[in-house]
Amino acid sequence: MDCKQFFDKLNGKKIAMCGIGISNTPLIMSFLEKGARVFACDKRNREQIGEIADRLEEAGAELRLGENYLEDLEVDIIFRTPGMSFNLPELERARKRGIAVTSEMEVFFDLCPATIFAITGSDGKTTTTTLIEKMLKADGKNVFVGGNIGKPLLPEIENIGADDFVVVELSSFQLISMRKSPDVAVVTNVAPNHLDVHKDMDEYIEAKKNILLHQNAFSRTVLNRDNEITEGFRQFVRGQSLGFSMERKLHNGAWLDQNGILHMAYRGIDVPVIDRKEIAVIGDHNVQNYLAAITAVWGYVSLDSIKTVAREFMGVEHRIEFVRELNGVKYYNDSIASSPTRTIAGLKAFDQKVILIAGGYDKHIPFDSMMPYVTKKVKILYLCGATAEKIEATLKAYDGYDGSPEIVNVKNIEEAVKLASKSAVPGDIVTLSPACASFDAYPNFVARGNHYKEIVNSL
Repeated sequence: MDCKQFFDKLNGKKIAMCGIGISNTPLIMSFLEKGARVFACDKRNREQIGEIADRLEEAGAELRLGENYLEDLEVDIIFRTPGMSFNLPELERARKRGIAVTSEMEVFFDLCPATIFAITGSDGKTTTTTLIEKMLKADGKNVFVGGNIGKPLLPEIENIGADDFVVVELSSFQLISMRKSPDVAVVTNVAPNHLDVHKDMDEYIEAKKNILLHQNAFSRTVLNRDNEITEGFRQFVRGQSLGFSMERKLHNGAWLDQNGILHMAYRGIDVPVIDRKEIAVIGDHNVQNYLAAITAVWGYVSLDSIKTVAREFMGVEHRIEFVRELNGVKYYNDSIASSPTRTIAGLKAFDQKVILIAGGYDKHIPFDSMMPYVTKKVKILYLCGATAEKIEATLKAYDGYDGSPEIVNVKNIEEAVKLASKSAVPGDIVTLSPACASFDAYPNFVARGNHYKEIVNSL
């Protein structure tokens, strides 16, 4: 089915869009324009949603709000929002009643005529997605970007042609129900995450694996060869299997040598690509992101385009983002670090001890793996949020903890920044790298990072 046939079929259909947010609002508007009767459904009340509710009603959508928003939906199609569990009882009942349950990304993959690059992983998704986008654009390609990065692509489907390129970031929640895979699939790594939503780690891993299970012989799969779980995915690859590694020489993929040179080995030829010193953003994890991106775009873009992006790209907001220097103290915003593995990467990016602000919403991920890095790389640890006690207890129980770093419990990030600014001396680094999600105090990591930057800039 092409997109014209799809949108023609929508005319007069009753569609429930679950979740009124950044990604679904443009979708609701698009479906209304195509003649569908759209029910905008959300667990929140009208006051919590705000002016978007008024805008949607004015456009012709019917609102279903509150705790029972999914009960007895008499519709033809339900579009679930990415963060909504695929296995919700209400959705199971809807399927049994013959209602089609799908998602924006599933439909987009079915209709998209372009070459699709898709990126998933526990860490590094957004940076790798952005790098691939920029490398393709630097080479003159027409590129559309979306998915978990915050932008729906289905409203743009009619503008996308066979010669275009699409780069999508996919979360485990989006992948869990996918039945089609991209032309180029990239898995940056897999580590414990979102265990507050997935029923267990196995379900989370299976969701990630779904990015490659439906590929064919003409596809490309790019896997992290340094990660035990993604290494295990290799047996399921159906097309071209490529990897990337910080630890060993590869014969099929990108790798880092002992002198800091990034190489790409492809079809028997090893090409030195760039010295890591030329990469504008700091941190081993960003070198790893570059290796993943290089492997994904190799053969699609020129070597010059890859080098240009490496030298000019200054990083994505909220990812070890330099905020300001005040009285000789540098402040960084790493609000994206919503798991221990991300915080470890953030700590390793600096070549000195830092003052760390951590803590937040509890995703039921253990913090043990973080403690060797906290004792080695942190000068003072400021803890706030729902996980503060849990992090403190884990650190104090760690064999290598000898009282350093000093632990300071605070009410919130604002108090942490103010105390950190008083204890810091010229040459120090203060970084927000929470190791936790933000939902105990903020709607998302972006709001948390923006608030942190406001506090820092007001010092």
